[in-house]
Order: sequence, then C-alpha cells, then structure tokens
Amino acid sequence: MGQASRRAFLGTVGAAWSGAAWAAMAPDEPDLVVLNANVITVDPGRPKAQAFAVKSGRFVAVGASDDIRSLIGKRTQVFDAKGMTITPGFIDTHNHPVGDVLLYEVLVGNPFEVEFVTIDSIIDKLAAKARTLPPDTWVAGHFHDDTKLKDKRQLTMADLDRVSKEHPVVVNHRGGHTAFYNARAFALAGVTKATPNPPGGTFDRDASGELTGRVTDTAMDVFDNVGKRPAFSPEETARRARDGLAHISKQFARYGLTTVHHQGGDLGALQDVRARGDLKHRVSYEPIGPVLEAMIKAGLKTGFGDDWIRLGATFEHLVDGSFSERTLAWSKPFPGRSPPYYGNLVEDQPTLDAWVERVHRAGIDVNCHANGDRAIASVMTAYERAQKLFPRPEARFKITHCTLVNPDLVRRIKALDVTPACFTTYAYYNTDKFGFYGKDFMENAMAFRSFLDAGVNVAAGSDFYPGPFAALMGIQGMVTRTGWNGETWGANQRITPAEALRINTYNGAYAAREERLKGSITPGKLADFVVMADDLTTIAPEKIKDIQIVRTVTGGEVMYQA
Repeated sequence: MGQASRRAFLGTVGAAWSGAAWAAMAPDEPDLVVLNANVITVDPGRPKAQAFAVKSGRFVAVGASDDIRSLIGKRTQVFDAKGMTITPGFIDTHNHPVGDVLLYEVLVGNPFEVEFVTIDSIIDKLAAKARTLPPDTWVAGHFHDDTKLKDKRQLTMADLDRVSKEHPVVVNHRGGHTAFYNARAFALAGVTKATPNPPGGTFDRDASGELTGRVTDTAMDVFDNVGKRPAFSPEETARRARDGLAHISKQFARYGLTTVHHQGGDLGALQDVRARGDLKHRVSYEPIGPVLEAMIKAGLKTGFGDDWIRLGATFEHLVDGSFSERTLAWSKPFPGRSPPYYGNLVEDQPTLDAWVERVHRAGIDVNCHANGDRAIASVMTAYERAQKLFPRPEARFKITHCTLVNPDLVRRIKALDVTPACFTTYAYYNTDKFGFYGKDFMENAMAFRSFLDAGVNVAAGSDFYPGPFAALMGIQGMVTRTGWNGETWGANQRITPAEALRINTYNGAYAAREERLKGSITPGKLADFVVMADDLTTIAPEKIKDIQIVRTVTGGEVMYQA
C-alpha cells in the first residue's frame, strides 16, 4: 500500500484522530499490529473487530485483519492472536495497593482466592513471628476473613493469648473495619469490660459482658499509640514501599488490570517505581492527608498529571462501617443484635458537609466511603449541598461501595451524575456473608442492574485488600450473583457479560474523567488491552473467572505474558 492510500485508509478507520496522533505516525508504519483476534472494543461505533494497529502507545486503526495487515511495515511487530479474545484493559476504581504487606507481613489468609484456614494455622504463624520480636512489640496478622475459617467460629481473645501473653497481638480483618486482639493489647490500651463504646465503634462483648477480642471501626483507634512497633530507617522504609509497589504492579498485570485507582500510598515511591521501569499499570492516585492538603494549598485539581500517574478523586472519606464485616450504617436494626444495632455511622452531617464543601470548592472530585443506605443518604445530602453552594458543571462525585440503595437514592445519584464504585468480586468471594443480611437487603445491594437501568455510570471497585482484585472473578459475580458456595443472592441485579465488561473498562475510565483516553479499543486512545484464551461474553457464565489471561498490554508494551 502506498503512502497516500495508507493515509486514506487510516483516515477512514480512525476518524477521531487529532493532529498530534497524525504527527505520531511519522514514519507511518505502526509499532504493533494485532491480527486474527476476536476484538470486543467496547466502542459502540464499532463493537467488534478482528485486528488493530498501535503507534506510540495508542491505537491508530481498528478493523478487519485484511485491512490492518496492509499497514505492516518493516519495523512493525506482528501478533497473530489466532482467534483469542481481546478487550480493553480492566480498570479497578477502588484499590488499596498494599504490596509491602504482601511482601513483608504475616498473611493469615489468601489475598487472591477463596481459601479456608484454621485458627490453629493463624496461631502458629503469629507465634513464629512473636518469637523474633522483643516483648510488648506488636505481632500482626493480615488478610483474615472471619467466614473463611474451617473452625466455623470467630477468633477470640483466648485464641490470641495462645500466640503470646508478652506481646500485643492483632489479627486484622481484610475488610479493614474490624480487628481481633489479645489480652495484652487490651491491657496496654487500658480497655476493660467497663470501657464504653466510642461513637462509631464497638468493643464487642459476650452474653456475660466480657470482652470477646473483636473491635470495630473507631474503637480500634485506642490501640494505635500503645506498644512498640518494628522500626525501620527512612531508607529501608522507602525501599520497602518501592519494592511493595513493584510487586503488586506485577500482580495487577497478571490479572489483566491496566489502570488502578490507588487509595493513597507513597506518591514518591510510586514515581520512583515508574522511573526504574517497574510500573506495569496506570495510576489514578486518590489523595488523603498531607497530599490532599498540599493539593488544596497549591491549587492542584483532579486530573493533574500524565497518562501514567494522575491525581484523581479523593481517598475514600469514611462515613460508615463495612459490608463484609457487618458494621455498615443501615436504616434497619441488624438481625440478632440486642440492644438494637444499626451499624456505625462514623461522621455527623455538619462535619461531613463542611469537608465535602471545602474539597469541592478546591476543584477536587470528592469520594466518600458509604455502604449502608443511611450513609449513602448522608453523602448525597452533602454532595447536593456542595454543588448548590458552588456549582461545578464538570464535577464528578464518587461514592465508594455504595452498597445498599433504594429507588430514591438511585434517582439522586443519577441526577448529580455520581459514580458508584461498587464491589465486584464480593458476589463470588463473600457470598458466605449474605445470609446475615437476608433476601430483601441483597436484592438492593451491589445494585448494578438498578444503576444501569437508571442510566448511572456505575464502575467496578474491588476494594482490595478487603476483596480480591481479579476482574474476571468480579465479572462472573456480577453476571451470575452466585458465590463460591453455590448460593445465589440478589439475582434481580444480574447484568450481561457485555455490560459487566463495559463497567470494568469504559465506566472505570469515566470515573476518573479519562473516557477520552481509555476504556475502549478506539483509534486515538491509549493502547491498553487484555488477551484472553476464551470469550467472556459467550463462555458459560460460571466459568468466566477461570479464563486464562494470556497477555496484558499497557501502552502497547507487554506487561504480563502467561
């Protein structure tokens, strides 16, 4: 094909090109051509294709194999997909990327898959760690899941006393809103059975009033400044942060993630990892604390950055408790609790209103954590108030989790164009917890069908580490609403595989104002895509999570190869 006809063809298949994209084509042969694929583009203008071309990290042409083949030049790399399925890269809009925990801490549960463990195994791991530490130094276990115990009961203070009576011991639930402590930890914190529960938290007690060892939400704060913590030099702390980020970036790529919304973390380490070539995924960085304050002071707004690291909405501002740990702020009393318990609402309305308004006025997209309907209503009140006081037509509010809704909440969310970042892998991974809430609750929880039918741009948020971040596990759960144990909850909220794919790609891009950059295989967009051994839209739905990720490609570069 001559230069003139080549440009004519590219002008046909890539009508959305900008001048910059044309400039990137000099010389005009692509860097990469992919042929003979089942390409699900998530682009309504061309939903399916067989092939595409990539130049300078972006898609430059999408179409039939015969047409794209004609673009191949002397330096073009060619990948014959041999009928495999290719989709846009998956986008996780809520993730705590605790790579340093995965590398360096005691893991008492499986971070990535459903796995049952015993209480004895937890005790053995923690006791081995205790033997390496001086007395009164914390011994901590991570990724505990209380419904993934073969013992079929909760951890107790007495269990953790078997680890050590000289060390404070904590087992952190992977949900992040509850933890289990031994007697030494309670003693150091000065907590007894007579200690009252603080607002927004509980020291759980048994029927006789004795402490059980389980502590929820704000009540965990009293343990933060007691006991000794392992100390590291600034250099070692920085090294662990860098190595942890590099490690988890590889895991993201292994599961097909090309963009992840990071809940805070070490921004400097993130830039260092990128500089040394170990960042395999793109980052929407969601700030908290000093970074958020620095943004406000400097006038930095959501969207500042580049295609690899960009400032996103805020870190999830905590409004209530946990879905998986049964502490969310519900409008009904929790089953089997006496006195009546309505969950933990951890911030009052005036305080929430003031925080939301301040951040919103600074031009930063606001993101709040709200699981229960009481909490979601409170967040919506704050968002509506802020937008009325200081209208920002471009604002994109976000609610992380947004678990339990009703028709009125869905209407309000749609009216303000709020993005719910709902749990995805929970429908498969946490089905063993849904019986606690019951049928009526679950028919209105993780309400993807309700949101889509209302025209809401709902997105996918794994909430790792509380939930696994495997996008295909999440998609299977969204499609089937059936868990690992065969139980189905909230079947009325099922969606199609194609809808689930869009939620995990394009809608994720929309959540960070990046829908013009990513989320579909479209000329001009970033060349982020996943190659899979099977078609998730046609395979038996109960097999989606087991589809092999063959390649993960970010910016045209292979980041994972099976």
